Amino acid sequence: MSVGLAWENDPHAPADASASQWRGVVDRIAADVQAGLLPPGAWLKQIDLERRYNCNRGAVRRALDELVTRRLAQHLPNQGYRVFELAPGQIADLTELRAILEAAVADRIYDRADEAALARLVGLASRFEAAVQNGTLLEQHAANMEFHLAMIELCPNLELAQALRDTRSRLPSALITQWQTRGWIDQSVRDHAAMLQALRSRDRTVLRTVVMGHLQRSRPTSRP
Repeated sequence: MSVGLAWENDPHAPADASASQWRGVVDRIAADVQAGLLPPGAWLKQIDLERRYNCNRGAVRRALDELVTRRLAQHLPNQGYRVFELAPGQIADLTELRAILEAAVADRIYDRADEAALARLVGLASRFEAAVQNGTLLEQHAANMEFHLAMIELCPNLELAQALRDTRSRLPSALITQWQTRGWIDQSVRDHAAMLQALRSRDRTVLRTVVMGHLQRSRPTSRP
C-alpha cells in the first residue's frame, strides 16, 4: 500500500488535509531546513510542526513522508522524524553534483530569457540588494533563493531544473556560514548583476564563469 493510500485510509486523518496544504507544508519545512532554521539532526515533532506551520496533523504526516522521500528528513522507527544529517562525504558528493547541474542549467536558459523574464530577474535582484542593505539574514536568504529559483525556471529541461532544485534543497545553506560576512553578501549582489548582464549579452561563457564562481564561494564546506 502506498504512503498516500495509507494516509487516506487513516481514520484519524483530517478530511481537509488537501494536497495543496500538505505540499505547502513540505515547501515551508524544506525552506526552513535549507535556511538552517531546522538544523541537521533536529527532531521534527508533529505537534510542533502543526503549531509552527498552522496546519493539521494529516498535512504534517503527509509532509513528513514526502520529506523522507526527498531525503530531507529521516524516519526512525519508534522514535520519530528528524532532519536528515549529511555525512561530510555526502556533502562533497552533492556539492559536486550541484556544480554539474548548475553548469548544465546555465547553458540552457538563454532561449527563455526574454525581456519579461529579464525584467522579473532584475526586480528580484533589486529585492535581494534591498534586503542586503536593510533586511534580516532570513530576508536576505529568502530573496536570494527567489532570484536563483527564477533563474532555474528558465531552463527548458524540466527534469534538469527539478534535479537542481532538489539538490540545492538538500545542501546546508550558506546562511549558517558565509551569510554573516558582509563581503560575501556584497559579492553576491555583484554576481547577480553579472549574471543578468551575461544573459542580456547572451554570453554563455561569461554566465557559466559567474555562476561557477558564485557557487564556489557559497559552498557550505568553505568560509571566506
